[in-house]
Amino acid sequence: MPVAKRADDEVVLLLHGLWMNRAAMLYLARSLASRGFRTHTLGYLSTMRDFERNAALVGRAIASAAGTAVHVVAHSLGGMICLRALERLPEHRVRRIVLLGAPIAGCAGGRQLAESRWGAVLLGATRSLWLAMPRLHIPDSVEVGAIAGTWRFGLGRLLVRVTPPHDGVVTVEETRHPRLADHIVLPVAHSQMLISGLVASQVAAFLSAGRFVR
Repeated sequence: MPVAKRADDEVVLLLHGLWMNRAAMLYLARSLASRGFRTHTLGYLSTMRDFERNAALVGRAIASAAGTAVHVVAHSLGGMICLRALERLPEHRVRRIVLLGAPIAGCAGGRQLAESRWGAVLLGATRSLWLAMPRLHIPDSVEVGAIAGTWRFGLGRLLVRVTPPHDGVVTVEETRHPRLADHIVLPVAHSQMLISGLVASQVAAFLSAGRFVR
């Protein structure tokens, strides 16, 4: 994909998922930067703070981002946090969001893990989230695209039983929402999305045009 000229006041924020930190988003950040996007990674303590507190913190980070237009690329739990953040603290500058393997319609695997004897240890402060998933809303003014995976590989397969098609952690159906602008299914695993050239190309396409490439 050719490098596109971007406005200097447009920024893409990248948000990681559970058990990760901002370094997990570096490949995507660099891939987008090579296409002309200005990028910035965000971090939060995924298991040491609960869902609502992380949403509040991320909401403030989005609100303080420099630029007249803001886009967000969020993986897994990060996608849920991003949507909750915008619900709690609406930000009119947010134009487009790409969700990567984000279980915005529920997460059977997360619930199974939360109910297991290891749930409290592995999930920390997020355990209650997986036991009672909130209904997440997509703002009317924001275009949101979701990428789901179908390569059934990952730690999730060792800990829980997930109904295919899935990416090893999250099912394809769990990534759907009636207000999505677009949804695409790719042959990638849950964590592989973060280092996939195919995913990076589709993210760039949606950020540019509000649609994935088929």
